Amino acid sequence: MQEALAAVGWSGSPIELVPVSTSGDKDLSTPISQMSGRGVFVTEVQAAVLDGRADLAVHSAKDMRSEPTSGLTLAGCLARGDARDALVGLALDEIPRGGVVATGSQRRQCQIASKRPDLRFVGLRGNMARRIGAADDPDIDAVVVAAVALERLGESHRTAQHFSVDELVPQVGQGAVAVEHRADGADIAAAVGAIIDAVTTRCVRAERAFLRTLGGGCDLPTGAHATVDADGCIAMSAVLAAGDRGSVARASGRDLDGEGLGVALAVELLARVGSADPVS
Repeated sequence: MQEALAAVGWSGSPIELVPVSTSGDKDLSTPISQMSGRGVFVTEVQAAVLDGRADLAVHSAKDMRSEPTSGLTLAGCLARGDARDALVGLALDEIPRGGVVATGSQRRQCQIASKRPDLRFVGLRGNMARRIGAADDPDIDAVVVAAVALERLGESHRTAQHFSVDELVPQVGQGAVAVEHRADGADIAAAVGAIIDAVTTRCVRAERAFLRTLGGGCDLPTGAHATVDADGCIAMSAVLAAGDRGSVARASGRDLDGEGLGVALAVELLARVGSADPVS
């Protein structure tokens, strides 16, 4: 964030970081799927902006609740990084039959299980160093993480395999950094506008419309990924898992109205899943 503001010639007061520890950072025992929709990685950061301790909140877009937060405005997103998921340890076809994959994400489990129903899964919590380190555990064959996290931490050399966004549809907002400010912060809004990436923001808003229509939180067994075509249309792929862990419904489409497309794909998937209960 500091680098992005400096790149556009920020000339205001010195940028000061406000350290915040979130409930998601502190609680390493509750499975992440049970924290779904609670904003456990963003609530305390948003509170710092609302009470005036900070002017801006910077989030991993995939951690945000699908509904807006009263008093805050989502300014948009910085240019998106790598949205793919990656394996650390062994590549998928190298994992022995009945092997163990570590991930706390139901979305990842369901999609990987649809390709390798023989695999077993164990939970994974903690910071990225701890997650990457789990791949060195002799009882774990591979760990699934966001590729962008490996890249930002200089750990890309640990990657055994990248999944394309079609092979394993990412979480809504994955790879994007979102910026919020107080709704009455006109001066801050003007300054932040210079670093917001219009394409990424448009795509993430479309993905969030999909999630909002499902009523989902940050880690339901669903994913969506949007891009912008050369003609300006939003193209989006989405998944929703239901029933057993390997049952995954997929939908895709394109439209100039990205948020409308997100709503339409959510409605389509809900109809196709029907009475089956989403994996939880």
